Amino acid sequence: MALGKYSRVDGRKSSSGYCSTVTLVVFVALCLVGVWMMTSSSVVSVQTVDMSSQDTKNEVRTQVSENNESNESNEKNESNENSEGNTQNPSKSKQYEDNPGDLPDDATKGDANGTVAQEENNSNSQEKANVPEKTTENSKEGNQEEKPGKPSTEEENNNEDSSKVDTKNKEGQKEDGEPKAEDKDSENRESKSEGEESKGQGDSKEGSGSGTGSNDANKKPDEDSWETKDGDKTESQIQEKVEEKVKEKVKEKVEEKVEETLNEKVEPKQEQELDSSSGEKKEGQIKDHNSNEVFPSGAELLNETAMQNGAFSTQAAQSKNAKEVKSSEAKQESGYKWKLCNVTAGSDYIPCLDNLLAIKSLKTTKHYEHRERHCPEDPPTCLVPLPEGYQHSIEWPKSREKIWYHNVPHTKLAEIKGHQNWVKVSGEYLTFPGGGTQFKHGALHYIDFIQQIVPDIDWGNRSRVVLDVGCGVASFGGFLFDRDVLTMSFAPKDEHEAQVQFALERGIPAISAVMGTQRLPFPGRVFDVVHCARCRVPWHIEGGKLLLELNRLLRPGGFFVWSATPIYQKLPEDVEIWDAMKKLTKSMCWEVISIGKDRVNSVGVAVYRKPSTNDCYQKRLQNDPPLCKESDDPNAAWGVPLQSCMHKVPVSEIERGSQWPVQWPARLEQPPYWLLNTQVGVYGKPAPEDFTTDYEHWKRVVSKSYINGLGINWSTVRNAMDMRSVYGGFAAALRDMNIWVMNVVSIDAPDTLPIIYERGLFGIYHNWCESFSTYPRSYDLLHADHLFSKIKTKCDFEALVAEVDRILRPEGKLIVRDKVETINELQTMLNTMHWEVRLTYSKDREGLLCVQKSLWRPKEVETITYAIAS
Repeated sequence: MALGKYSRVDGRKSSSGYCSTVTLVVFVALCLVGVWMMTSSSVVSVQTVDMSSQDTKNEVRTQVSENNESNESNEKNESNENSEGNTQNPSKSKQYEDNPGDLPDDATKGDANGTVAQEENNSNSQEKANVPEKTTENSKEGNQEEKPGKPSTEEENNNEDSSKVDTKNKEGQKEDGEPKAEDKDSENRESKSEGEESKGQGDSKEGSGSGTGSNDANKKPDEDSWETKDGDKTESQIQEKVEEKVKEKVKEKVEEKVEETLNEKVEPKQEQELDSSSGEKKEGQIKDHNSNEVFPSGAELLNETAMQNGAFSTQAAQSKNAKEVKSSEAKQESGYKWKLCNVTAGSDYIPCLDNLLAIKSLKTTKHYEHRERHCPEDPPTCLVPLPEGYQHSIEWPKSREKIWYHNVPHTKLAEIKGHQNWVKVSGEYLTFPGGGTQFKHGALHYIDFIQQIVPDIDWGNRSRVVLDVGCGVASFGGFLFDRDVLTMSFAPKDEHEAQVQFALERGIPAISAVMGTQRLPFPGRVFDVVHCARCRVPWHIEGGKLLLELNRLLRPGGFFVWSATPIYQKLPEDVEIWDAMKKLTKSMCWEVISIGKDRVNSVGVAVYRKPSTNDCYQKRLQNDPPLCKESDDPNAAWGVPLQSCMHKVPVSEIERGSQWPVQWPARLEQPPYWLLNTQVGVYGKPAPEDFTTDYEHWKRVVSKSYINGLGINWSTVRNAMDMRSVYGGFAAALRDMNIWVMNVVSIDAPDTLPIIYERGLFGIYHNWCESFSTYPRSYDLLHADHLFSKIKTKCDFEALVAEVDRILRPEGKLIVRDKVETINELQTMLNTMHWEVRLTYSKDREGLLCVQKSLWRPKEVETITYAIAS
C-alpha cells in the first residue's frame, strides 16, 4: 500500500503497481458481492449495521461503565438517541444479538472510521474541530454504503474510476484509519480490564462497533503489505516511521480526552444511572419494591434492607470514594478515644443534675434550686459506667411487676416505702406490688375510684394525656396504660433514691424534674388531667405560684386530681393547708367537682376543674392572682421563671384551647381544629395537609421499613424517644404496639409540641447541646431524623454521641436518618464504641443508619471534677 500510495503522489507508475491495483479492485468487488450475499440471508438488516454518532457515543459510555444490565443500557441508548434527534429502527436493541465479526472486513470498513471519529466527538464537543476532514468523508461513505436498498458507494465508484476510489480509500486509511483504529483497540483493552463482566453481557454490542472496526483496521495494513512488498524499502521505512509518530500522537490525544471524559462526565452520569437502577437490581432483596418511603421534604429513601452505602458505577469513582472514606476514618479514629466517667454519681450520672460544683455555689435552696438543671458549660464526652452485674431489661408487661436488682441496685426506697407497696426486694429482683402512698391496695382500684366520683373524666376517651406530679415509682401512670391513657410522670432526683429510674426500668414514662423556680418544659394548655397523690408540693404558699404553673399546663375544662391528707385528716397542719387550698382554688376560678373517700385505701380525693371561659375571671372582686400580661406567652417554657399569674382562656373558635379535642383515638389522626389552611406547615404545605402528609409518611416508613426491614425484635422495645419530633408522626405510627414514645421538640425548631399533645401524645422541649433529664440506660430505642447534622453546626458533636450512649440501654437500638456525610461520621464514632451496625443505606445523599449499643466500656478513666463531691 505504501508503494502504491507514494508512487501515485510522485507520479511514478509501474506495470507491477498497475497489476496490483487491478488485482485489488477485483478482490474488493468479490468481497462486496460476498457481503451482499451474506447480508441478504442474515437476520440482521443492512440498516442495523449502521452506527450513528450517538451509537458510538453510547458504546464508549458502555465500555467505561460497569453496568451489567444490558437491557437497561439499551433503553438508555434509545432515550439518548431520541433526544439527539436521530431516527433509529425500533428493533435496534436486537442488532447486538448477532456477532458482526462474521461479516467480511469491508462491510464494516466505514464503520471503523466513523466510530473512531465520533468517539472523540463524544469525549469533548470541541474535538470535532480536531478530526481531519477525510475521516468525516470516510464516515459519510461508510454510512452510504450501508443504507438498505442501495448499492455500496465503493461498488458505484468502481464503475466510474476504480483506481481513484482505491487510492482515495487508501489515503483515508493511511492518515486517519490506522492510528485511530489502534487507539480504539487500546481502548478496548482498557475496557476489557475495567469491565470483564460488562463485556460478557454485551459482547455482541461492542463487537459490532469497536471490535470489528479494530480488527478490520489491523488487517488492512497486512493486505497492503502484500501489494507493496516488491516496492522500494526506503519508502516503506519512511512510511512506517510516519505512521508510528501519527499513531503515538493520536493515541496520546485520545487517552487524554477519554480520561477527561471519565473525570468530568462519566462519573456523575453513571452515579445517577446506577442510583436510579439500584432498586431494580436489588429487587430480590427488597420485600416491597413498589412501596417507597418519601420524605415530606421530597428526598426519597427506598424500603430498606441490608445494603451498603451508595452505588457507584465506575472503578474510578469507587476507588476515589474508598480513599476518602478511609482517610476520614483514619483521621476520626485517631481523635475518638473514649474514657469512662469518674463521678460521684457513678452509674446513675445525670450531667445537668449532678453538677455538684454549681449546686454548691447556689445562694439558696429554699425553692428546690438544687434539684433543678445546672448544666456544665462543656458537656462531658466520657461514657457512664454500667452497674456491676447489669443484664438485659425484663420485657413489658412483666417489667411493671419486677425488674433486675443489679440494673438499679438501690434498696433504700424499699426500706422506706416497702410497707406502702412501692417496691420490695425479692432475691435477684425488685418487685412492685402496684401500690403507692395513697393506693396501698393497688393503683388500678384507685384509678377506677376516681372515675366513679367524676364520670366526666372518662379515662381513655375524653382524658388521654395526664401529668403525674411527684410520681414516686410511677405505678399510677403504669396502670393507666390499662385504660388507654398516657401519663407523663416526673419527680426530682432526691432522697427518694432512684424513684424515676425505677419507673423507667419498669417501662413507664418518667423524667427527673422538680417544681422549683422555673416553668416545666411543656407548652401551656396541653394536659387533660393533672394528678398529685401525696406529691409533697406546697401548692398554697407564695400566692399559689406552683399551683398557677399547673393552671398554665392544664387544658381549659381539664381536671386537677389531688389526693392528700389535708382532704381527709383533721390535724392542725392539714386543716390549715385545706383552708388555704379552698381559698386559692376559688380565686383561680377552679370548680370543685367532687370530694370523695376511697374506703379501700382509706384516702380522700378532691377533683377540681379549670374554667373553659373567662366569665369567672371578670366577676372576681379582687384580681388575685392577677391575669398575666398579653405579652406573656403561656407556651414559653425553656428556662422561663415561674409567674404568679393566670393566662386568659382562649375564646376564638380558631384558637387552641377554646375547644376540647375530639375523643381518643380519633384525635390521633385528625388535624387539630386550630390548624388552618392559611397557615404554612413545617414542610411548606398548608398546615392541615402538612400534618396529614407527615402522618402518612411515617405510617409508610414504620410499616414498610422499620417493622420488618431493620432486624429489630420490637417485642423488646418499650421505652422509645423521637429525638427530633415534628408532628409526632413516628409515635403515632407505633400506636398499636406496646411502645410509648417521648417526643422531643428542640427549642430552636418550629414549636409543634402543642400539636403532638393535641393528638393524644406527649413530649418535651429540650436543647440537645445539654444532657437530657433522665437516668442512664433509660430507653430501648432512640430515633433521630436529621438531628445530628443540625447539632453539628452549633454544639459539641462528640458530647451528643456520648449523651446518646448514656441514655440508651445496652443492646438498645439507634435509628438515624440524616445526610450521608453525617451518617458516615457518626458511624465511625459508634464503631470506636464497639456498637454493632445493623443496617446502613443511602440514596440521593440521604442516609439511614441502624445500630445496636454494646456492653463495651473503656478502661481509661476521666475524672469530671465538677461532679465529684468534696
